[in-house]
Amino acid sequence: MIVHFPIALILAGFLAEMVYSFVKKERLFSEMALWLLSFGAVSAIFAYVSGAFLTRELYGGAGSVQSLHELFAELTVISSLVAAAFKIYLKMEGKETGLLKWIVFAVYGLTAVLVIITGHFGGILVYRHLIPAVY
Repeated sequence: MIVHFPIALILAGFLAEMVYSFVKKERLFSEMALWLLSFGAVSAIFAYVSGAFLTRELYGGAGSVQSLHELFAELTVISSLVAAAFKIYLKMEGKETGLLKWIVFAVYGLTAVLVIITGHFGGILVYRHLIPAVY
């Protein structure tokens, strides 16, 4: 549950952000994106910490995949926190238009891509190398 929660939150939030960015008629999607990203970033921290402390070091091919999974998990946590911080700043300052909005959108999109890549390597560990997932 800990592992999959940030995946769902970040991806659903980015979908809401895309709808808001291109439809612009429904502010609800902007609010959804903000909350989903914020909770996704916090839950990504918990997922990262649980993986870092509850899994053993692997060797060989599984170790290489584990290293990639950990690298992309770290990048996901960092980018989600940066995107959330900037999105909260834009909301608080009422500056949800202009260039900064699109920069935040790009970082949010990068976060969505990173969480997909992280999940891909996690799936390889679980299904190809038969490493139990941390829950």
